[in-house]
Amino acid sequence: AIAEGTSSLLRIAAADLSILIQGESGTGKDVLARAIHHLSPRASKPFVAVNCASLPDTLVESQLFGHTRGAFSGAVRDEPGFFRAADGGTLFLDEIGDMPPPAQAALLRALETREVTPVGSTKAVPVDVRVISATLRDERALRPDLLARLAGYRYALPPLRSRMQDLGLLVSELLERLDAPGTIFAPEAIRAIVQHSFPLNIRELGAALKSALI
Repeated sequence: AIAEGTSSLLRIAAADLSILIQGESGTGKDVLARAIHHLSPRASKPFVAVNCASLPDTLVESQLFGHTRGAFSGAVRDEPGFFRAADGGTLFLDEIGDMPPPAQAALLRALETREVTPVGSTKAVPVDVRVISATLRDERALRPDLLARLAGYRYALPPLRSRMQDLGLLVSELLERLDAPGTIFAPEAIRAIVQHSFPLNIRELGAALKSALI
């Protein structure tokens, strides 16, 4: 079942389960993934984030698993790929639902064998990564066997409109990031924030605060 609380998530962060985060755009899936990494025993190792939606279909395996020099036109040197770059740490696969089916099959193989074969090579390389993935799509966009591997634990990140009780904490955190802690709001600004539904979630709230500060 998809958990709605956070106490179990804290326990899962300390374990080595794969995690699938589901939620609308702008809810902070990437922020949550980084927090899980920093709470895990892998915190001292790399955290590598990959936007699967931005990977060209023809280069997905090269980007994920690396390639050797001369493997294809433009491969002028050996590249480790995202899996080996995250070795020992956490690999965050954002928008995993946008990964094309052939790449999903290759990803499943890497997760099952815990090794990758760079494009242009016949030698498999062992890797040790914890995979956190995220999607706003219907999970049916994923192969069922891959979904089973990715969703050792599922977490539904609620939209901002359903967690308005956290608005004060979120505004405080965002102001810290904008280097503007202690900012005083006019009453009409507070009313405008509270009454807005924020369809684009925390991303929209952060953009509004940044604009207002400027």
